[in-house]
Parts: sequence; C-alpha cells; structure tokens
Amino acid sequence: MSEKKKDMALCMIFLLLLVSGFLLCVFLPKEDYSKSERRMLSPMPEWSAQGIWSGRFMSEFESYAVDNFPFRDSFREAKALTALGIFARQDNHGVYVADGFLSALEYPMNEASLGRAVERFSHVCGKYLTEENEVYLCVIPDKNCFLAKESGHPSMNYEEFERQMAQRADFAEYISVSDLLERDDYYKTDTHWRQEKITDVAERLAQAMGTTLSQDYEIHTLESDFYGVYYGQAALPLAPEKIQYVTGADIDGCTVYDWQNGREIPVYDMDKAVGRDPYEMFLSGSLSLLTINNPNARTDKKLILFRDSFGSSLAPLLISGYEQITLVDIRYIHPDHLDAFLEFEGCDVLFLYSTLILNHSDTIK
Repeated sequence: MSEKKKDMALCMIFLLLLVSGFLLCVFLPKEDYSKSERRMLSPMPEWSAQGIWSGRFMSEFESYAVDNFPFRDSFREAKALTALGIFARQDNHGVYVADGFLSALEYPMNEASLGRAVERFSHVCGKYLTEENEVYLCVIPDKNCFLAKESGHPSMNYEEFERQMAQRADFAEYISVSDLLERDDYYKTDTHWRQEKITDVAERLAQAMGTTLSQDYEIHTLESDFYGVYYGQAALPLAPEKIQYVTGADIDGCTVYDWQNGREIPVYDMDKAVGRDPYEMFLSGSLSLLTINNPNARTDKKLILFRDSFGSSLAPLLISGYEQITLVDIRYIHPDHLDAFLEFEGCDVLFLYSTLILNHSDTIK
C-alpha cells in the first residue's frame, strides 16, 4: 500500500472515530446525575443562533461532552489504574489508596483556619452562654491521621492540631478521643466513621460531660451496598461496604424534630439509606437544626451539639444520657439566628468537629 493510501486510511479512521464519538455522545441515553461522582452532570445546551454566534453553545457543549462521553466511567477507571499502577503516582486527583482504604490528601495544617473556627465558636459562647453553661470541645481526626504518614503521603501533625485547638479554645474543656480511634473505625471508601465502632467514643464524651449511657445496643446491617464519596473520586474498582447502625430502647423511643423543614423525622431515614448518599440515613443528612427528645430519659440534662456530618451518627449514641439533644450545623444556619429557636439556659454545649472542617473553616458561618 502506498504512503498516500496509508495516510488516507488513517485520516478516514480518525474521522470515523470522531464522528462516531460525537453521535454516541449526542444520541446515547443520558443520565442527569453521576452516582459514582455524586454530582449533577452538565446538560445538553440548547441550540440557538445567538448561542452559537457568541460561542456560549460550544463552551457549554464542551462541558456536556466531558460529562457524557461514551463509557466515561470505564475510561476514568482505566486512567486511574494506569496512573497508580504503571506510572506509580501516589494519588489520583488528590485521592490515594492505602491498604484498601481511600482517603484524600489533607495537608498542611491551616493555622489561620483553626483561628477562624475558634473565633466562630467564641462568638456563639459570648452571645448565648453564661457561667452556668458547661462548654466542651472535641476534635475528630480524619482518616489521614491513621493512613497518610504510614503510607508515605504528606501528613499533618494531628497531635499539634489538637493541642492548638485546645489551647486557642480556652473557654471550653477539651475532650480527646483520638486514642480511641484507628483506621478500621472509618469506612474504607468514605470520609466518615462507622457508628457501630464509636460506642467507646460516645461513652468517653458522656463521662466527661457528667452523664451515663445505657450501652444497651443492637447492631443492624443494611442490605444495600455502600460506595463512599471517595469511591467515585478515585475511580478505582474497589469492593463496596455495608453500613451498620445501632438501635436501643432510648434510640427507638425518641422523637426528632427538623426545624429547617418543620417536620418530624426518624433517627434513621431508610429512604436515604438507598439514596444517592446512604450515610445520610443518619438523622437525614445535612440539616441545619434538629432536636432529639428522649421521653424515657433518666435525667433532665440537655445538650446543644454544634457539629458537622460526623455528629449525625454519634448523636443517637448519646441520647440515652440526655432528656434532649439539639444538633446545630452552623455551616447552614448563621449562629446569630439561633435565639429564635433555642434556649441555652441550663444546657451543656459541645463543639464536635472533624479536622476536615476545622482545617477549612470558611464553611462555618
């Protein structure tokens, strides 16, 4: 075959692949949502002369094509396996795997962010609390604390992290729980800890705050598979996990009121357990203000828990030690508005936050 014919054949093959890819991208069935990445996908832009002339159509079509490319998840997986296995990269877009656990790089420690978090907590205390309120602080280490350094990835000094938070927040009694935790207390493919593994954490918090827990628990396992938030980001073929949750007399008997939506909700939302993010089954996920009432309480103690998503799975374990627990997420509600809903008089207050939030405290209002 002559060189000219070879060149012509290559051009035709390239053109065929280009046209086939375009047609598949346009006409194959599309999803609005990526389950693996947990995000909405870019929609097909509308055709219009103005959009084409201004260049907006092609810009939006480029985003659409990237999100809806045929067999996109397979290509993402191949790329991740190639990067980690062949080119020996230490991470894939900031997510790494160590001993079957996925985690995102979290480095370095942002001291300015720690200062801002403490300032916001101090603002709450100055606005609402008196000397009658007992105030506590607890920092939850993320998985990197148990994975990063041992696997050769950049790691913060978590002991220094806790020391700085305890020192800066001198208005609160610090409760350390990091010595109770290890990597197996966290989901392999997600950021969060496993509820069935943190009963000892709940017990230490309760003892430090002057209450006792029943510890009369029963563990249940969801039938559906769980793929955590890191699973989609890593694009690696890892096995799914199972979510387990804890019940007991106090948990089963309590009521939960969702102030954000003006409704009662269950402690464990089984609709969300089979939804986009099954971890949201714990107290229905990211809600700004919840109150749990325990009619079977053996005490009149009340707790106001300022928390992030880690608190959703911990709070049910604490309810046997309180008449009432109110969960506040000041990432979603400004603290200056809390007096419209809450009475702080006589309540214990616990600031419970993961290092992931404290190191990026711009999310706190």
